Amino acid sequence: MLKASVNARYETEAEKEAATGGATVTFNAGDFKLRASMTDATVINGPSLNGLSLAVEKPDSFIFDYNVPKNDFKFQFMNSVSILEKPLNLKYIHSRGEDKTTLDGTLVFDSANKLSVSHKLGSGGCKLKYSYVHGGLTTFEPSYDIKEDSWDFAVSHKVYGNDVCKATYQTLSRNLGLHWSRSSKLGGSLKVSASVCLDDDELKLPKLTAETSWDFDS
Repeated sequence: MLKASVNARYETEAEKEAATGGATVTFNAGDFKLRASMTDATVINGPSLNGLSLAVEKPDSFIFDYNVPKNDFKFQFMNSVSILEKPLNLKYIHSRGEDKTTLDGTLVFDSANKLSVSHKLGSGGCKLKYSYVHGGLTTFEPSYDIKEDSWDFAVSHKVYGNDVCKATYQTLSRNLGLHWSRSSKLGGSLKVSASVCLDDDELKLPKLTAETSWDFDS
């Protein structure tokens, strides 16, 4: 049986008077996932390699990404260890083109509480995020950037079982985001987002993003 998933994304930003789109196709191949992603630059003015990327993933183990036009590689390695009988999920990410290495760790205290730490080597700082799920419906996620001395906040709430409403705010950039998503085993998933920068002198139209994904079996 062949399993595949298709993800499509459309984004528009009023102040730039431009819209962009993209699509991702993923195939299951045994224990691995094969993924191809493209943007509108791949197909506009004829087929090209612009915006094309390929990836091989083994869930919970590694992800290998290859950006075709930039000839750039990105590696991700995942592992889990136990600390005081609590799972610690570790992730190592390295981008060759940007020469950037990031170390992520998430300590899961229980089903409702977890603490995440992210550090970019050579940056001199790290980001901390705490996630708390209240009553299985509402999630609070404050995060703090030590180097920038700034806070970010996110609150999400499940509605009608399959719908999730989420609000985010970044204090440093004063960016406010509102998101709505719906997932269904039969009808795929849909996510709509709107974000606006409150730092401007005059309020501008928000940046809008719509994303949908579908799973197929054959």
